[in-house]
Amino acid sequence: MSLFYDFLCLIYPRFCYACNASLSQHEDVLCAICQFHLPKTNYHLDDDNPLAKNFWGRVPIAHVAALYHFKKGGNVQNLIHQFKYNGKTEIGTYIGESYGKDLLQSAFFKDVEVVIPVPLHKRKKRKRGFNQSEIFAKGLSTAMRIPCDTKTLVRTTASKTQTKKSRFKRWENVKEIFAITDTASLKGKHILLVDDVITTGATIEACVNQLLTISDVKISVAAMACTTG
Repeated sequence: MSLFYDFLCLIYPRFCYACNASLSQHEDVLCAICQFHLPKTNYHLDDDNPLAKNFWGRVPIAHVAALYHFKKGGNVQNLIHQFKYNGKTEIGTYIGESYGKDLLQSAFFKDVEVVIPVPLHKRKKRKRGFNQSEIFAKGLSTAMRIPCDTKTLVRTTASKTQTKKSRFKRWENVKEIFAITDTASLKGKHILLVDDVITTGATIEACVNQLLTISDVKISVAAMACTTG
């Protein structure tokens, strides 16, 4: 079996999406070194973490966590880039299922009842072919054995790119572009709002403000990576 695998790798080589090292037969998406050394935050175990503090005084969120620290030019950026821009959707599924198992071990997230991804505008989703936050969210929902709701929170306007905007400009860009289609189905639920990378938190803040129009909800947040901390 190993010789056959080696032969296949000569024809169809497999590489780690973070560091580009060759993957062994028993590795998938990430090599063992990256699985161990990519900078995990462990924020799901610390309710007063730097990412959570970023939202204090802005919007009421029960718990906030992200799997990785995002550094420009680092391997986490490579991983996110391969997922978001090169269409390697297996990355989002893999990381979602892995992180979902971690969240189930956290007292803060184990009672989450539904996962909701930050939505893309229909036009942008059609152009890209997928919503990266939705792929990640579905991985989380699989591991946590809870529904993934992609219908209730919608993006009504296609916003401009956020990359070079200040915190205030990012907030101005997204503050009124989301809407809720159904308030009854999520009444009283603990919602896990999911994004790929959190920077200033403006998009999350805008989504949370819409979700808070639903009666008696509790909202937590999880992301693949964050720049805070």
